Amino acid sequence: MHICIDVSPTAQKHAGLGRYAGEIARMLADDPAVNLSLFYNRDGDATLPNYLSDVPYKTVNIGNKPWRMGVFASQMTHWPMDKTFGASDIFHATNHLLAHFGRARTVYTLHDLIFLRYPEHHKNYNRWYLTLTMPHYLKAADVIITPSECSKQDALEYYRLPEQKIKVIYEAAAPHFKPTPDPNAIQRVRHKYKVPDKFILHVATIEPRKNLIRLLDAFQTLLTDQPSLKLVFIGKKGWLYDSFFQHIKDLGLEDRVIFPGYVDEADLPLFYQLAEVFVFPSLYEGFGLPPLEAMACGAPVISSNSSSLPEVIGDAGLLVEPTDTAALAQAIRRVLADAELRADLKQRALLQASKFSWEKAIEAHKAVYASLSRDRT
Repeated sequence: MHICIDVSPTAQKHAGLGRYAGEIARMLADDPAVNLSLFYNRDGDATLPNYLSDVPYKTVNIGNKPWRMGVFASQMTHWPMDKTFGASDIFHATNHLLAHFGRARTVYTLHDLIFLRYPEHHKNYNRWYLTLTMPHYLKAADVIITPSECSKQDALEYYRLPEQKIKVIYEAAAPHFKPTPDPNAIQRVRHKYKVPDKFILHVATIEPRKNLIRLLDAFQTLLTDQPSLKLVFIGKKGWLYDSFFQHIKDLGLEDRVIFPGYVDEADLPLFYQLAEVFVFPSLYEGFGLPPLEAMACGAPVISSNSSSLPEVIGDAGLLVEPTDTAALAQAIRRVLADAELRADLKQRALLQASKFSWEKAIEAHKAVYASLSRDRT
């Protein structure tokens, strides 16, 4: 059984989608029983990570917008693209794109339906494209994987899909997200990135649905009692972010809000470990990988109580209504002031994170692939 995976999100260094596609590919590549190949769009500076450099692959070098339209045209005209992708038995779409295939069976990972839940937080082109294409892609896919029950229920609500067609498979933090006992490594990261002594951490792409303006407002209310406190953001600029940076200026927080810039993947777990608390007030997540990574590193977590996040966090963090800025500020204040609460949240976090593993996820993916292979015969 030959499996081809679209790892364009990984090669193009997208955050959540890239981690998902890369981890699935990495674990399948390590399995000698799997015949794996990769596909990616080489647009921009896209390159495969070192851990996938030995896997056979095919690639195109086409701008993302024309490539998306070409894939959709393939689906609508039933023009097969098996050879373009190098797919023979099973093709796994991870990037919200699904071409038509003449022979290969297809798996489509539906990460979320944010463009329907919060259309105002999407760029116009993305919202238009996904609204137009998603019904066709979901209908064409042989199996749909969602990373949470929340995303599954959204798919059932908006698209009236057969429930048996959807398989929920939880994601996990990568293995290197774990507490680091080495004090030298911790100090190295603190020095390398000039990490402040006491800080709140947020990790994610900067975009409106992350609800970061309310986080800034909550943070400002804490400074009267915590004048040395800093707020650290790790993540690339996404879209519609101008109002976020303007709000920093409006609140006079330029010296309080820290952007370390690019952070090496190997150093990110130490940021989670150094933080007083990890705060994730997102309005909507299909899964919510950053809070899980934080918990795997033993960080106390405060999160919104929306979408899939209660599924991921369970009782291991403090959950608040994302539109209630006062409640968010109060939760942060509680964690900062109560060492016993922080210690309890850290222990709960490690236990909750241990319930998610890529080993479980990959076995579930392989079961999906095997079911399609059996159907073919």
